[in-house]
Amino acid sequence: MTAEAPAAPALSHGRLIPVAVHFDDLDALGLLHNARYPLMVERAWAELWREHGVHFEGDWAAAGDACNAVKELRITYEAPVTRPGEYAVHLWLERLGTTGLTYGFRFCSADGALTYAHGTRVLVRLDPATLRPAPWSEEFRTAGRALLRPAG
Repeated sequence: MTAEAPAAPALSHGRLIPVAVHFDDLDALGLLHNARYPLMVERAWAELWREHGVHFEGDWAAAGDACNAVKELRITYEAPVTRPGEYAVHLWLERLGTTGLTYGFRFCSADGALTYAHGTRVLVRLDPATLRPAPWSEEFRTAGRALLRPAG
């Protein structure tokens, strides 16, 4: 008889997006460079929203909800990533406001069981002409509500 691997924890909220760490993402000590975590989180976030038709193709006026800017980024590193391979980013929304949102993230093992880093990021939707806060579209808000972390 062979032992079965333990089941990956079920996600109670959000989405788990696969990401790959490559050899050149590692620093001189062989650890995933600290600046690569936010970059991989950003790529996972872009992939998630692309599934909902939200993406930037070079024209801010046509970008819609993709016309946004980062207001704040907080990240805590829990354990080092020491080798290239398959990992994941767990994404969810903590808050969805009229013109801004806060999303949470975990950089984790591919199955979501082990957390290497976690944090939050605040985004503000911008009007492309004025660069002032602008409301999210109703389509964006609908998709975003499905990603909200349950209260409690």
